Amino acid sequence: MPQAITAVNDFVVKFANVNGSGSASANELFARSILRMGVPVSPRNIFPSNIQGLPTWYEVRVTEKGYLGRRGGVDMMVAMNPQTWAEDVKEITPGGYLFYDSTKPMPSSMFREDINVIGVPLTAITNATYSDARQRQLFKNIIYVGALSVLLDIDEKEIQRLFGEQFKGKEKLIDSNVKAMNLGRDWVKQHVDPDLVKLKVRKADNVGDRIFVEGNSAAALGAVYGGATVCAWYPITPSSSLAEAFMAHCKKLRHDKDGKAKYAIVQAEDELASIGMVIGAGWNGSRAFTATSGPGISLMTEFIGLAYFAEVPAVIVNVQRGGPSTGMPTRTQQSDLLSCAYASNGDTKHVLLFPEDPRECFEFTADALDLADRLQTPVFVMTDLDIGMNHRLCKPLAWDEKRVLDRGKVMTAADLDAGKTFGRYLDVDGDGIPFRTYPGTHPTKGSYFTRGTTKDEFARYSEEGPVYVRNMERLQKKFHTAAKIAPQPVRYSSPKTTRYGVIYFGSTSPAMTEALDHLEADGNHVNALRVRSFPFAQTVEEFIHEHEKVFVVEQNRDGQLRTMLMSEFTLDARKLVPVLHYDGTPITARFIAGDIAKKLAQFKVVSFEKAAS
Repeated sequence: MPQAITAVNDFVVKFANVNGSGSASANELFARSILRMGVPVSPRNIFPSNIQGLPTWYEVRVTEKGYLGRRGGVDMMVAMNPQTWAEDVKEITPGGYLFYDSTKPMPSSMFREDINVIGVPLTAITNATYSDARQRQLFKNIIYVGALSVLLDIDEKEIQRLFGEQFKGKEKLIDSNVKAMNLGRDWVKQHVDPDLVKLKVRKADNVGDRIFVEGNSAAALGAVYGGATVCAWYPITPSSSLAEAFMAHCKKLRHDKDGKAKYAIVQAEDELASIGMVIGAGWNGSRAFTATSGPGISLMTEFIGLAYFAEVPAVIVNVQRGGPSTGMPTRTQQSDLLSCAYASNGDTKHVLLFPEDPRECFEFTADALDLADRLQTPVFVMTDLDIGMNHRLCKPLAWDEKRVLDRGKVMTAADLDAGKTFGRYLDVDGDGIPFRTYPGTHPTKGSYFTRGTTKDEFARYSEEGPVYVRNMERLQKKFHTAAKIAPQPVRYSSPKTTRYGVIYFGSTSPAMTEALDHLEADGNHVNALRVRSFPFAQTVEEFIHEHEKVFVVEQNRDGQLRTMLMSEFTLDARKLVPVLHYDGTPITARFIAGDIAKKLAQFKVVSFEKAAS
């Protein structure tokens, strides 16, 4: 046998399955059982845009150190799909392990000499035990979880507890799943050398009070706590589960004492209709949002422009995916920054929030509803598939019960009766934000025309150039106000003085945390700044000017964040060095550290002339 990879609480297992085979729940069971042993895990679904029958993968990183980004590389491949066998076997790191269904003999040419092979006759075990075709399919997955629990030293009691929680009140299902698990465990105990696999899970205490939740579900809960009462949406991967989660949360949390629903959720006929409903609800004083992805943004842009110039609150959660056009719906990217920041025709600039994990999805969605009301404008929450559709460890979601929702500048009937001057687009405080009224506030006062076309401070139609300029300058002032009240950047300072910095955002964060450790271990010191919103805070510009070179790490081809930084701060392009990843898989620490280290080495090269002098 080849030299085997040896690791405790630090390895990657990848499951290769057929979509629709019921493997998803079994693979998640595997991940959760390790989590229950106090060892952090970071799982990721890699699934097809088509439906049943095509390949799907589930990658579980076991990481006692708590690195939650995708590592890169596979230490054990659980190969359950003949369609992808060749590619799956190829992906295993030398010295790694191949776990497969050995019911049918396979020629030696199908294996690699530099990996360790564990065959378990899963189909034979299943067929000998079950006669029903569906049971055979489903329990086969539980059998391999049982087999892996022996090979990796996963505590079987934790798996049984998870069965008990999943099937509470359905004891027959608990018993049948435990039986299937033990079929796998017993076979491995009888036929496999326990020392063959040197990847092991050992109990630890590194999870703490962190929770395990998907970003879409957390964002939906943030919308509930943030006061959203209207959701209008059109199904689109990877955002659909957000709207569905909002519906589920509302059914539990949004009914009055008489059982009457205090919310409205509308599946519109298309994305254009959904954003139109959101804008209409926002104009009426409701807190409203939609969840979509890049193609949906493309269809919404005209209405987004209307909301910007008419100054109507709206929240858009963009769960980004691969582009362009219909794109790669089940692949992740950060490729919608430009299309959202400057959406619609004319001079528009929109507020973007960049959460790094489910906790910030929760916080930022609630904050977005406040910001939209306060700024009277569309606000985008820029998540992506990696955050939205994968379970991630994060700090518990927290809410201040004393928090008062910020409805912004709203003039009441009493204000109008008191003789306060009302100009719908009149800047009275110097922050660019005017007062608004809700429809029906007063029988005779406070009404206005809502229009996206040119108007003066009192909402009167005008095509005069100076009037247009005044309005545009006020909107720009409001944008500057947004930079001060949106989530501020988070800085990491290297323990050693350095001329180099790195800027990143969103789902890149967990990989970046690990990459910084790798860079420092190799003597490559950089300061780091995580951007959390657009417009950029002044501290972002100051950070850039502090450094000779600043790497900008993002998951798109064109360096969209870098483009925005250059545009907003009028920077020399040579100062900002792109680090770009855009193949649809989540960026890895290995990629970030490797690319930055390579470029740092180039910067540090001393010319012959300089060395000679």
